[in-house]
Amino acid sequence: MARQSISFTKPNDEWLKTQLENQEYSSKSELINDLIRQARKQQVQIDWIRAKLNQSEKSGFTEDTKEEILSQSKSLLNGQV
Repeated sequence: MARQSISFTKPNDEWLKTQLENQEYSSKSELINDLIRQARKQQVQIDWIRAKLNQSEKSGFTEDTKEEILSQSKSLLNGQV
């Protein structure tokens, strides 16, 4: 694993310490890695939505039903890309 040195603002450092005190995570590194994983997953969702919007703008109206669109969205949110 790559080793990094980073600085935190006081409020962010206090929040990190609180998470460790609550025993949610065993170390700041574990917490930061989890936050990055969450951000990466969120970016996948944003990219999917952006692609759908771009596709929609180019193609006009969709033929998908609202149920199909909802199902696709739920699948994405559950990590079934």
